[in-house]
Amino acid sequence: MFRTALRNVMAHKGRLLMTMLAVMLGTAFVAGTLVFTDTMGQALRTQNSKSYADIAVTVSDSSAVGRGYDHGADSTTGPALTEDTRKKIAALPGAAEARGVVSGFAGIADKKGALIGNGFSTTGTNYVPGADGTDPRYPLVEGRGPKDAAEIALDTRTAEKGGFKVGDTVRVAVNGPVMRLKLTGTLHTNDPRVMAGGSLAAFDGATAQDLYLSPGRFAELDVKAKPGTDDAALLTAVKQALPQGDNIEARTGRELAAEQDRMIAQGTKILSTFLMGFAAIALFVGIFIIANTFTMLVAQRTRELALLRAVGATRRQITRSVKVEAVLVGLTASVGGLLAGVGIAVGLKALLNGPLDANLPDGPLVIAPTTVLTALAVGVLVTLVAAWLPARRASRIAPVAAMSATEQPATQKSLVVRNTVGLLFSVAGLGVLAAGASGKEVKLVGLGAAALLLGVFVLTPLLSRPLIALLAPLLRAVYGTPGKLARENAVRNPRRTAATASALTIGVTLITSLTVIGASVNKAVDDSSSSELKADYTVAMQNGSMLSPEVAAQIAKTPGVSAVSADRGVPVTLGGNEGDTEWVTAVDAATIDQLTTIRIKEGSADALKQGKLLVSSSRSEHAGYKLGDVLAVTYPDGAKGTLTVGGILEPDTALATVMAPESVVGPHALPGSGLNKVLVKGANGATPELKQALRDATGGNPLIAVKGDKDIKAESRQAITDILNLMYGLLGMSVVIAVLGVVNTMAMSVFERRREIGMLRAIGLDRLGIRRMVRLESLLIALFGGLVGVGLGILTAWATIRTLAGDLKGLGTVVPPVQIVCFLLAAAVIGLLAALWPAHRAAKLDILDAIKSQ
Repeated sequence: MFRTALRNVMAHKGRLLMTMLAVMLGTAFVAGTLVFTDTMGQALRTQNSKSYADIAVTVSDSSAVGRGYDHGADSTTGPALTEDTRKKIAALPGAAEARGVVSGFAGIADKKGALIGNGFSTTGTNYVPGADGTDPRYPLVEGRGPKDAAEIALDTRTAEKGGFKVGDTVRVAVNGPVMRLKLTGTLHTNDPRVMAGGSLAAFDGATAQDLYLSPGRFAELDVKAKPGTDDAALLTAVKQALPQGDNIEARTGRELAAEQDRMIAQGTKILSTFLMGFAAIALFVGIFIIANTFTMLVAQRTRELALLRAVGATRRQITRSVKVEAVLVGLTASVGGLLAGVGIAVGLKALLNGPLDANLPDGPLVIAPTTVLTALAVGVLVTLVAAWLPARRASRIAPVAAMSATEQPATQKSLVVRNTVGLLFSVAGLGVLAAGASGKEVKLVGLGAAALLLGVFVLTPLLSRPLIALLAPLLRAVYGTPGKLARENAVRNPRRTAATASALTIGVTLITSLTVIGASVNKAVDDSSSSELKADYTVAMQNGSMLSPEVAAQIAKTPGVSAVSADRGVPVTLGGNEGDTEWVTAVDAATIDQLTTIRIKEGSADALKQGKLLVSSSRSEHAGYKLGDVLAVTYPDGAKGTLTVGGILEPDTALATVMAPESVVGPHALPGSGLNKVLVKGANGATPELKQALRDATGGNPLIAVKGDKDIKAESRQAITDILNLMYGLLGMSVVIAVLGVVNTMAMSVFERRREIGMLRAIGLDRLGIRRMVRLESLLIALFGGLVGVGLGILTAWATIRTLAGDLKGLGTVVPPVQIVCFLLAAAVIGLLAALWPAHRAAKLDILDAIKSQ
C-alpha cells in the first residue's frame, strides 16, 4: 500500500501542486517567523553583552528623572549621586574607574527645522572623556567630543540624515527654546534606542547636568573593575560607600545584562506569538484547501479504490494509503516551506534595515534545530489532519463501486447530522457572542465568534444554494447559457463549493471586522475631539514628555492668542490615604471653560473658579468621592490642606479624572515641574498665522508640536490606518492561500468534467462560452465566500465594539459602505483571476479526447 500511495502521489502531482503550495506558504510563515525572531534576539543579546562588557557595577538614582522624562525636572526624594560620591567610589580598592551618566530627551532639527528620528528615541547624554580625551562608550568617527556649553557631538546616522559636517551649527532642544550649538564630532553608538531609528546628542558633562538634572548630579554611576576584582566583592564595597536611601540602587553589570537578556527574550517571544497567530490563520485556511483536494482526489479515484477493496485491501489499508499520501505531500511541502521561510527572514531583515531604516544589529542567521523540526512537524500534521476525513470516506467505498466512475453522493443521514451540528454551533456561537457583547467580556466575544464561524462553515453547503441562486437571474440575463451552466455547476456539489468559499471567508471576515472596528474608533475619536475640545490649538511634546513651564508664559504673550491654559499633573494624596497618590490635573480656572466643554452631572461648572475640585464620574464611584466632600490633601512639597469636591463630571467625558485650579495646587508643585500640554484659543480662531506664531513662541523646538483639531484627527486616523495596514499585510498570506484553493478547485473540476465539457463543445458551445462558464462559476464561489465573510465580520465587529464602548466615549458601530463594496469587488476579482488558468485549460480541451475520457 505504501508503493500504491507513492505511485498515486507521483501520478497526481499536478493536481496536488496547489495543495503543496498552500502547505508551503503556511509553513514558510511559521519558519520565517521563528528564524527572524531567533536571529533578531541573538543579535540584540550580542549587542547587549557588548554594552555591559566593561561595567562591573552600576549605581542608579530612581529619583533623578531628567527633563522630558517625567513631571519633575529635579524630583529628588532622597540622597543624590553627586561628584563627591563618584570620586569616593572611584577611589575604592577594586575600582578602576567610576563614570557618571546623565541622560534625557534631546531633539535634533535638520536644516529645514524638522525633527530627525522619532520623538521617543531622541536621546541626550553627557560625554565623559578619559585620559585620552575620548569616551569609550561612544567611539569617535570624526572630530572630537564637546568641551563646553556651545558644543555638541552627534551619532553618525543622525549627522548623515541632517546633512551635518563637523563645524556646522546644529539646532538642538530639550523641552524649551532651541539651542544653536557647534558640531565638534561624530560618534558611533550601540544604544538600542538609536539603533531603532532615534538620535543621540552628546553634551559636555556640566551642560548635560544643567539640562537634565542639576549641577554636580548624576542619574547613574558605571563602575569599571580592576583586573582580578570580583564583581560581587566590588558591589559590596560600592554599597557601603553609597548614601543610604530607597532611591539609590546598586547592581552588577552581569545582573543588568541578564535582565536585559530576559527583556529581549520576552519581547521576541511576544513578537513571535503575534506573528504565529497569523501563521495559524494561514494554516487554518490551508486545511480547507487540503481537505478539498483530497476529497476530490478520492472522488475521482472511486473506481480505483473500489477495485483495491475488491482484490482484498482492507478499509484500514485504504485509510492508511491516503494518510501516507498526505504525509508525503506535507513533508515535501514543508521542506519547501522551510527554505522559503529562511528566505522570508532574510528578506524581512533586509527590508527593515533598508527602506524602513530600522537599523537592526548585525548578526548571523539563526536556524535552530527546533525551527526545522517545528516547520516540518506543522506542515505534516496540518496535512494529515486535513486529509483525515477524506481518508475515512475513501475507506467506506464499497467494492461494488468499481462498476461506477462517479462520486458516491452523501447520504441523507450524513446531511442531517452535518446540518444539525452546524446549527447547534451557530446558535451557541450567537448566544455566547451576544452575552459577551452585553456583558462587555472580550473573551466571550472571541469564543462566540469562533463557535459561530465554525457553525457557519459546517452550514455553508446548506447556505450555498439560496445565496448563489440570488445571482442566477442576472447571470442568465447577461451571459445566457454559460451563466446558467455556471450557476448549476456551483451548486452541483455544495460541499466542494463550501470548502472552497470558506477558505476565502476566513480572510474576508477578519479584514471586514478590523475595518469596521477601525472606522468606528475613528468616528468616536473625531466626535469626542469636536465635542470636548474648544481650543484651536494644543501645544505638547511629540514624544509625550513634559513641556518646560516657561512655554505657557511665552505662548500667552503671543499676538492673536485670546485664552491659554496649561495642563500640569501634580501628585497629591487625597482623603488621608497617605500611601495612594492621586494625579490632579491643574488648569487655569479662569480660561478652561473657553478651551474645553465641561459637562457637569452634579454640582457647578464654576467649581474651579471657586477653588474647588472637579471629579470624573468613574473616579467618584471608585474612590467614593461625593459632591461637597472636603478632602484632606498633602502636596508634593509637604504642605497640607483641604480641597472640596465642587462638581462631578458626566460619565462619558474625556477630561481628566481630577481637575483643580492651577492657582491652588500649582504653588505646591516641585520646582521645574513640567506641563502635559498647553491649550490655546485664538482671537480669530485657528489660522495659519497663529499656528506659525505659536511655533515661533516655542523657539522652533522640533520636539514641540502645535496641533489643531484637524491635525489631532489626522494623527489618530493615521495611527489606526497604520495598524490596519499591518494587519492586512499579515492576513495577505491567508488570502493568497485561499486564491490557490479556488484555482485548485476549478482546475480539478475541469479535469473531472472533461467528458461533460467535450459534450458541451460537441453540441455547439464555443470556446468563449466554456471560458465564461468556468470563470462565472469561480466568480460565484468567490462572491459567496465574500458575502458570508462580510456578514460574519460585521457581526463580530459589532460585538467587539460593544465590549469597548465603555472605554471610549461615543463608540458605536460604523460600517463603511465604500470599503465593504471594495471587499466584495476584490472577492469577485479574485474569483475571476483564479479561473484564468482553469478556464484556459477547459477551452483548449480536444472535443473527441474529452468525450472519450473516463
